[in-house]
Amino acid sequence: MRTAILALLMMMCAAQTAFGANNSVADRGTTGTIAADTKDIKLNPPDKKRGLPFMETLSVRASVREFSDKELSLQDLSDLAWAANGINRPESGKITAPSAMNRQDVVVYYFLKSGAYVYEPKGHVLRHLVDGDFRAQVVRGRPSAPNRPVSVPPVLMILVSDGKKFGNGSPEMKREWGAIDAGIVSQNIALFCAATGLKTVPRASTDRAKVKEILKLDDEQYIVLNHPVGHAKE
Repeated sequence: MRTAILALLMMMCAAQTAFGANNSVADRGTTGTIAADTKDIKLNPPDKKRGLPFMETLSVRASVREFSDKELSLQDLSDLAWAANGINRPESGKITAPSAMNRQDVVVYYFLKSGAYVYEPKGHVLRHLVDGDFRAQVVRGRPSAPNRPVSVPPVLMILVSDGKKFGNGSPEMKREWGAIDAGIVSQNIALFCAATGLKTVPRASTDRAKVKEILKLDDEQYIVLNHPVGHAKE
């Protein structure tokens, strides 16, 4: 009898140890580190109190095309992703950027030094897609100055409208609505950067074929805009 009780107690202790270990991994994840068993980046809760007042933000908004090598902090990246199209009304799942019929068609992909990621608003996480630094491969210069060197940013955001989310409708209609929706997300990004001292510019120039290949996009996922984001070049 004593042997059986001792064995049961040992099993309970082992279970508690395992549970505690799992919690510690989850806790590390919620602080925004890369989880131990995945390359996904669990982002921090957004800091909704940071930044300039709104009217002052509008007064300083400007496009910047050259960036320093300084990386964004984890909190910067977390707040940037949420500001672009994160969930701001959890009870309904609605996000910071309005969209046609609330289809939330705009998906934001992130090219970082460590690889390519896609932002998932529900989990507030950057889901890892592929390893490798593709930033220099996909950025393109302005058509008016094709020979001018292009500054490679710490973060390159690619705004893609998924036409499938609109259901029925002509390709022209889906592209039009997708372009409008992407423009709203783009403005969110620009205003967030202006309010927090980061720099960005909305751009259409990119190697669309390369982006489509890396991200494995289908023909109804339209690459609309890209936003390089970083600190000002000194």
